[in-house]
Amino acid sequence: MPAELDLVRRLVAAEHGLAVVATTRPDGSVHASVVNAGVLDDPVTGRPCVGLVVRGDARKLSHLRRAGRAAVVFRSGWEWVSVEGPVRVVGPDDQCDDLAPAARAKLLRDIFTAAGGTHDNWAEYDRVMAEERRTAVFITPARITTNG
Repeated sequence: MPAELDLVRRLVAAEHGLAVVATTRPDGSVHASVVNAGVLDDPVTGRPCVGLVVRGDARKLSHLRRAGRAAVVFRSGWEWVSVEGPVRVVGPDDQCDDLAPAARAKLLRDIFTAAGGTHDNWAEYDRVMAEERRTAVFITPARITTNG
């Protein structure tokens, strides 16, 4: 999968990390929305995965927690790649004994920068992320498909 994740990295750079994430609602229908996402190492396993940050009050967050799986699609022009697999959710409302509380705040920065983001005031960034109860979501690649 490293070659496919290299394609993800290239598409992240080309489109400022914009991607579509999809999961399921309780009735089985698909819930999809646009997010910023990037490739980074899973904070627990150390393996490459796709990370994104979700507002604590976002409907997709409850769907991700319940479904435990997601797909995220990156594209640039006519080239696209989809990464699908189980999710790890790490936020203020999630139990994650493998990570210290201080490490959790850093995850949001790591995902933001993996998606191509930069910030002039990290203290302000951290404050807003905490205020909005932002949550880190990691998708472990179980299946990668592409037209490339």
